Amino acid sequence: MAVEKLVIVGSGPAGLTAAIYAARANLHPLCIEGYNAGGLIPGGQLMFTTEVENYPGFPQGIQGPELMKALRDQAERFGTRFIRDDVSAVDFSRRPFTVQTPDTTVQAHAVIVATGARANWLDLENEQRLAKSGGGVSACAVCDGALPVFRNQEVAVVGGGDSAIEEGSYLTKFAKKVLLIHRRDQLRASKAMQERFFRLVKEGKMEAVWDSVVVDVLGDKTITGLRLKNVKTGAARDLACKGLFLAIGHTPNTELFKSVLAMDDKGYLVLTKAGSTYASVEGVFAAGDVADHVYRQAVTAAGTGCMSALDAERWLAAQGIE
Repeated sequence: MAVEKLVIVGSGPAGLTAAIYAARANLHPLCIEGYNAGGLIPGGQLMFTTEVENYPGFPQGIQGPELMKALRDQAERFGTRFIRDDVSAVDFSRRPFTVQTPDTTVQAHAVIVATGARANWLDLENEQRLAKSGGGVSACAVCDGALPVFRNQEVAVVGGGDSAIEEGSYLTKFAKKVLLIHRRDQLRASKAMQERFFRLVKEGKMEAVWDSVVVDVLGDKTITGLRLKNVKTGAARDLACKGLFLAIGHTPNTELFKSVLAMDDKGYLVLTKAGSTYASVEGVFAAGDVADHVYRQAVTAAGTGCMSALDAERWLAAQGIE
C-alpha cells in the first residue's frame, strides 16, 4: 500500500485551507472530506449558512456554500485529491498512521484533523428549517447578528452561560432589544458576565425570560416568534421576535479520536505546543473548531488550517519526507 505524505480529515475552512497550502508545497495531500460526519456535510457549518458578510475579501458578502466551493476548487486546482466519505477508524499508535473509511484504508506519514464542531440546537423542526433557509434562526451572533433583517428588531437568545451573554451583548449593537431565554431563574455565567448582563438589562437593551424553554419556532418564511413553556408552571405563551440565536454550546466532532488524542473535558483536541497545531501524537495536527472553543469563526479556522499545513510540512521535512 502506498503511504500518503499527508491526509487531511475534514473539508471546512480549516481543512480546505490546509489542503491549499499543503498542495502548493508539493505534499500531494489527500482530503477525506466527509459525507455526513457529525451531522455535517462536506464543507462543514458554512454549507448551512446563507449570507457570510465577515469573511475578508468579499465586500458584498458571499453565500456559505459558494465560499466553500471556491475553497475546494482552489485546493483541487493545486492537486489536492478528495475522498467523499466519513472516517470510521484511525490508528495513530504506530507509523505510518492508518485512516479508514467504510470503503478505503489509507496509510499516512502525517494527518491533519479538521473535523470541526457542530452547534447544539433545540432540534425543533421549524428551527432547523428556518436556520437552513436563512429565515432568522442562527447559532452564531457574530456571524449573522449584523444582517439587516435583525437591525432594530427584538431578537431572542437561548442560553444562560457566558456564551449566551456574549452573544446577547453583541446583538445589542444592532437589535432593538435582546430577550435572553433561560430554563432556570438564575444564570450559569461567570460573575463578570452576569454583571454585564444586568447592566444591559438596566439600560433597557436586554431582558430576561426566566424558567422558560422554547417548544416551537413560529413563522413560515421568516421567524415571527417563539412558543415558550414555563418549566415550573407548565404554562405556554407566545413571544414575538424577529430572530433566534442559539447559545447552548458546541460539540466538537472528536468522537472518532477518543482514547487516541488528548482532549479537554468538553471534547476539544488539546494542542501540545503553544502557537502551533501539534496534537498529542507526534505527526498529527489539529486545525479549526475541533481545537478552538473560543473564536469559532471561518477566518480563524482558515488561519489554523494554514498553520497546520506549515507545521506538517516542516515536521515531514524533519523526518526526511518531502
